[in-house]
Amino acid sequence: MEPAGGEFRVLTLFKPDLLLQYLLSADFALAALNTLWISLAALAVGVVVGLVLAVGQEAPPRIVRRLVLAYLWLFRGTPVLLQLVFAFNVLPAFGIVLPGYACAVLALGLNEGAYMAEIMRSGIRAVGRGQRVAARALGMEEAQIMRWIVLPQALRIIIPPVGNQFIGMLKLSALVSVIGVQELLLTADQTASANFRYLETLTAAGLYYLALTTVFMTVQSLLEKHLARRPGRKTAALPMGEPMGQVVR
Repeated sequence: MEPAGGEFRVLTLFKPDLLLQYLLSADFALAALNTLWISLAALAVGVVVGLVLAVGQEAPPRIVRRLVLAYLWLFRGTPVLLQLVFAFNVLPAFGIVLPGYACAVLALGLNEGAYMAEIMRSGIRAVGRGQRVAARALGMEEAQIMRWIVLPQALRIIIPPVGNQFIGMLKLSALVSVIGVQELLLTADQTASANFRYLETLTAAGLYYLALTTVFMTVQSLLEKHLARRPGRKTAALPMGEPMGQVVR
């Protein structure tokens, strides 16, 4: 019987023991690992695609730069949810049938690559042009300059924004539930639909997300401190056959 005045029975609204049960559940732990795996795999795809696009934006041929701009226009101008559904439902019509996890990583990774390209381009352009001129004067080719001079310095610059992108990717991975991929939010929703205890299930999912982001933020902070302790200029040996024995970067 409900109390008079429409008051809620607070003691039955939240069950800490049920929350603990979900936190220790194998289903939730496996879903959290799936979320982490999808996020890391999509980030890896995004980094590779972003690096290719960033280098393409610096390429002399105009056609390459136009293709890069077309890619950025397409993937930054359409919702990532649409891209997920497109990869899962439309690609099979062209004979490309991928499992749900592969579609999730592909769609999220290609979308992430469009944003990683801008991050990496800003890191590449932050390296002084005088260093490139000096390297050309020493006989280095453009590919060698990019590999041995520009990219190592750009890496230190892009770590903070890449870390932010990963945290965003971790939360964005919840969208893959629409194509049936068993990630954290879908597991919580399915569990709650069986007993209507949404408060405990969604709280457990939120705590898992907070734990994952906290761990990654700690790793990012340690990595930034490690790179900050490294000297800004050091001598690195080039592989055999390079025009110079050493280059200062």
